[in-house]
Amino acid sequence: MKNYMDKEMNFWDMCVAIGHAIGRCVGWLWQVLQQMLRLTWQYWWMALVFIGLAIGAALYYTRTENLTFKMNAVVMINGASIQQFEQTFAPLRSGILLPDDAAITPYVHDYVAKRFDTYRVIDCMHDGIADFIDFKNKVSATDTLKVQMQDRICIQFRIKNKNMGQVPQIEQAVLDFLNSNEPMQRSYVTYLSDLQEAVAFNHRQSQKLDSLTSHYYYHTAAINQPSMSMNNGITFNGDRRIRLFLNEIYEQQEHTRLGDYRIQFATAPVMLENHFFVDPAPVNDRKKCLVVFCLIAWIGTCVLAELINKRKAIYAWLKQ
Repeated sequence: MKNYMDKEMNFWDMCVAIGHAIGRCVGWLWQVLQQMLRLTWQYWWMALVFIGLAIGAALYYTRTENLTFKMNAVVMINGASIQQFEQTFAPLRSGILLPDDAAITPYVHDYVAKRFDTYRVIDCMHDGIADFIDFKNKVSATDTLKVQMQDRICIQFRIKNKNMGQVPQIEQAVLDFLNSNEPMQRSYVTYLSDLQEAVAFNHRQSQKLDSLTSHYYYHTAAINQPSMSMNNGITFNGDRRIRLFLNEIYEQQEHTRLGDYRIQFATAPVMLENHFFVDPAPVNDRKKCLVVFCLIAWIGTCVLAELINKRKAIYAWLKQ
């Protein structure tokens, strides 16, 4: 019992110590803020100059032609794994080890397109259809509710407003670079062969089910003709059941539809599901940049003012 009470007290003491530490930290921040306000009042002319320069720099940085936007596109990976795709994509992300003869290389080296990155596409309904893109990288690879799709991934890069007209050329250059990778091509050839066989099989099965339904419906004799009803895909004609195989047909149609959809995008190892589209919010938004630049200018003013106030002490310390 005594040991238990000691543990209780130790835990309580730890909570009290944490509370005191947080209180001291808040008190120190308040003292710093007070000192910064005093320095701003004392050197108001310096603060006005620095903040004026910061506003001018922010306005210049966020001018129309210099606005930077994020471009996003979802690509379908035909055959290769996500890991294999990431290895192929790595030179674009780092900006090094790009072949000199690759069409994308000049755009990367001249910073026309920069900050290449990838984000996982998430399927929440387990139906093979993309639901959202995990831009914040919060979804775990082991999550069974929000599943990371293995055949789709989002590509992102940044581009300035003045270079928007070059997006189609950059898009094609990115695809050419990814599709020219030999391991990706080998995986694609195997995948395409398997997909074509699966699509042909699905179409044959659909025809067989249709023929089987017609045979049962038209060639199965009924005992009593007057009574007819419908329930759960089965027609009751008289007192004999004639199956229409509706559930099987719907399931097979879904397999056939997915196969036909995939083969439309299986003309290369990597295909765009949609063209690159622009995120309407610029990275260097004017309001955000004004706040950040002015905050940096205010802090810089306070640091410089404090150095001026203590210049004699600093000079004496340097002479020691």
